Amino acid sequence: MKKLFLTILTFQFTLLSVHSQDPQLVDSLETALKNHNARKPELKIKSPSQYDTTAANILIKLSIAFWNSNPDKAMDYANQCLALSEQIGYEKGIGNAYNSLGTINNMKGDYLPALEFYKKALKVREQTGDKRSIAASYNNIGLVYTARGDFPVALKNLFTCLKISEEIGDKKNISSSYINIGNIYTKQGNKPEALKNYFAALKIVKEIGYKRGIAGAYDGIGIIYRNQGNYPEALKNHFASLKTREEMGDQQGIAYSYSNIGEVYALQGNYPEALKNYFAYLKISEEMEDKNSIAYSFVNIGNVYTKQNKYSEASDFLNKGLSLSKGIGNLQSIQESYEGLASLDSAQGNFNKALEHYKLYIIYRDSIANTENAKKTVALQMNYDFGKKQDSLNVVQAGKDMLAQKELQKQKLVRNGFIGGFAIVLLFAGVFFRQRNKTKKEKLKAEEERKRSEDLLLNILPAEVAEEIKATGTAKAKAFTMVTVMFTDFKDFTTVSEKVSAELLVEEIHACFSAFDNIINKNKIEKIKTIGDAYMCAGGLPVSNYTHATDMLQAAFEIRDYMLQRKKEKEARGEISFVLRIGIHTGPVVAGIVGVKKFAYDIWGDTVNIASRMESSGEAGKVNISGSTYELVKDKFNCIHRGKIEAKNKGEIDMYFVERIPI
Repeated sequence: MKKLFLTILTFQFTLLSVHSQDPQLVDSLETALKNHNARKPELKIKSPSQYDTTAANILIKLSIAFWNSNPDKAMDYANQCLALSEQIGYEKGIGNAYNSLGTINNMKGDYLPALEFYKKALKVREQTGDKRSIAASYNNIGLVYTARGDFPVALKNLFTCLKISEEIGDKKNISSSYINIGNIYTKQGNKPEALKNYFAALKIVKEIGYKRGIAGAYDGIGIIYRNQGNYPEALKNHFASLKTREEMGDQQGIAYSYSNIGEVYALQGNYPEALKNYFAYLKISEEMEDKNSIAYSFVNIGNVYTKQNKYSEASDFLNKGLSLSKGIGNLQSIQESYEGLASLDSAQGNFNKALEHYKLYIIYRDSIANTENAKKTVALQMNYDFGKKQDSLNVVQAGKDMLAQKELQKQKLVRNGFIGGFAIVLLFAGVFFRQRNKTKKEKLKAEEERKRSEDLLLNILPAEVAEEIKATGTAKAKAFTMVTVMFTDFKDFTTVSEKVSAELLVEEIHACFSAFDNIINKNKIEKIKTIGDAYMCAGGLPVSNYTHATDMLQAAFEIRDYMLQRKKEKEARGEISFVLRIGIHTGPVVAGIVGVKKFAYDIWGDTVNIASRMESSGEAGKVNISGSTYELVKDKFNCIHRGKIEAKNKGEIDMYFVERIPI
């Protein structure tokens, strides 16, 4: 399970000081509402709305009180509050009612209606100018987008909430924002930023004694420790969170603590304790009708059954999780369902089906990957650059159009001269034929120039991109969910280059890279660029395909074999030779063209960085691949697991040497 609890679902706990699992408070509120309604004729109030606003406030507090224990009753009270508030024009009550309805739907996993209600609440609250309520609405909208896996939009809303909360000095909601932002960074794998936010939150909540925030911060820190493999510290923090939530009577929070504790036990291989906690999580989630959490519970339990080789039970729970996840539109749990099914298929030896499920997992994973913000930013920048480049291309095209118009005018003059009469044609026959030959030569020359230009364009850009530029004058940036990137680099290049002349060095690099070009072209790989003695290429773009990983491995072996053979030949002649490192990684990238002068097709994203780390972490004469590439080629190539290797600025990454072309 990679699912992360959403520690604070809404700021309404703070705004109205209502705790949802307090029976005494519920009884007192219901009694207050009953007595209030009974006393209405006795109350001597100048404005009837003064009475009704009090009733509306009691109704919304009752709605919040039943959020966890009875969502249907909570919705009924919220609708009563909405109807009454709209009748008397009580904007605060309308905003609170919309907010409560949004929270109820969010907790049930009905994200679209939740988002609609939250946005309505925000609109009303902005009219009232209540900054605290406005911040709460931004928080809640951010949480819906978090649950749906749209992290960029989620962060945008959460940072807006944080900014407003800081402006008004609301420490409780500042800490809540830190925790919710930390949750997103945790999901994106950005551990430093996640911890930074969690510890900032923990400091504040301890100062003000905010138990809900204390529990959330402990769980966030526990998850980071869990991801680092520090299971004792992870359990310590998760149990501290559970204890705090039990003191509060927060059933939903207790459920999430059970889920996180179960995950740690599962990672430790303590499957009985993992199942015990997961089923406790499922029970509470079902009691609260929390579809989102139920879906995660199914997936978690299914994954544990796979580890226990209980394949029938695993299939049942994983497929139930997938079905429910699709029903509520939860991208994160859909992704994890496919990942679990791929592992189950692999464990049963059904590798073809495993690959299909893994492909679907990759697609959903990439849609919420931690590079999403970077991809969107790069895409915007490239669109701007394309605009500038298009202006340049338009100038060139205008020149071509002018030449074409002149040519057309020449042909028109010739045609009119011919129509003028046979006598005139005879008179000017010599001139005509000379002009025709000249025009023909000019056409041939223009055609040669055009072909030379097109060949040059195709030598710089992929054919599909070149065609797009010729057709539209521009090329749009494009995100690819899964491509395979390869880096090669000559080992000890600087040392070797000092022993040969510059001419021989360039000649050798040219010979090697020319051979690489021929090899990758044959294997449907796109050359991206060379950087000094490094060579970079990618498979699966600009036209997506599902063979890019195997295509790249085939090309890698041919390149490796070429370099080994060249080494033998040069050593036989007493010449200095190069040895090559090769690194390969699979993941999402953004591809496109940047710049106006000497523009080139390039790719961006964390996948490129990791591929580079695969090369630098490899060994000469061997092909080093990452865990994600391994999952796509493990059934076709003989791979040896090297373990988790430390990669610069990337932490530990699973790496494999591919020994031979196989089976």
